[in-house]
Amino acid sequence: MAFSFVDCYDLSMIIPEKLKIGDEIRVIAPARSMAIIDDEAKAIANQRLSDLGFKVTFGKHVDEIDEFNSSSIESRLADLHEAFADSNVKGIFSAIGGFNSNQLLDYIDWDLIANNPKVFCGFSDITALNNAIFAKTGVVTYSGPHYWSFGQKLYFDYTLGYFKQACIASEVISVSASDKWSDDHWHKNQDNRELIDNNGIWTINQGVAEGTIIGANLCTLNLLQGTKYMPSLNNSILFIEDDAMATGTDVMEFDRNLQSLINLPDFSGVRGVVIGRFQKAAGMTNEFLIKIIKSKKELDNLPVIAGVDFGHTDPKITFPVGGTAALNTDSETKLLITGH
Repeated sequence: MAFSFVDCYDLSMIIPEKLKIGDEIRVIAPARSMAIIDDEAKAIANQRLSDLGFKVTFGKHVDEIDEFNSSSIESRLADLHEAFADSNVKGIFSAIGGFNSNQLLDYIDWDLIANNPKVFCGFSDITALNNAIFAKTGVVTYSGPHYWSFGQKLYFDYTLGYFKQACIASEVISVSASDKWSDDHWHKNQDNRELIDNNGIWTINQGVAEGTIIGANLCTLNLLQGTKYMPSLNNSILFIEDDAMATGTDVMEFDRNLQSLINLPDFSGVRGVVIGRFQKAAGMTNEFLIKIIKSKKELDNLPVIAGVDFGHTDPKITFPVGGTAALNTDSETKLLITGH
């Protein structure tokens, strides 16, 4: 069955201008400090971004560091606001992920962001900002590589290619699986990477759907539940992944985190589910994941695919939170990003 497209753009959705050669990229640290990133990764990231034609600048407070490997709310907020307020800055990258981006939400100047939409990219804990920005302003942001991610010396082509498609180009993105993936500590030894054959994107529940992309890191998204920063799930395609934070119980953590989303009143508005790749330490097998999905009757009539290249392994796609996606499990290309 072929894809057919409908106009599912929300009039309130604001897509920022794409990046181009010569643009200034501002690196900020809304979660952990950039000070924890080693010099080799910084040098590689700076060179790679320069090779793309970007001018890289840094927030004033990115290297401040406290006992939480982060910095004060005031420092992180100042860099965030300055990046959006500076007319020379066209794109904003998170330095790295962490645990505390949601501390900023009550203090953000949402009008500033709404009036100065820019490419904003990061993943993991940055999920809180991605989804809150969309909920409060309608501005589309991007779940994709951190500044730190650009510091990978080897095997970055897939990640870079999808970043370009999402943040530099404007055409429909056809998502295909990477040939190999990794879950290694690449920053500890850049020349000794451990690659794993990729079995590709696979289908748990069949179907066709189209809608607004919400989500990314599941446990971080759930921090927004019950707050004014949680985006609506109505007419959404839910993108979810979880990292291996509770080794030994990660399968159960994913199950209950997903159930928490399902319990939300507007979960009935979800049109499909896209699941990212799990880390090896999570212990999630295809059989476990099938059991989890099939145990939830609310998912019975939704298309569900898994093994997509996003999450806490590499490589990863970049996708627009607040953009649009189309799912068709009978198509050779199961996932298209159609609005970004």
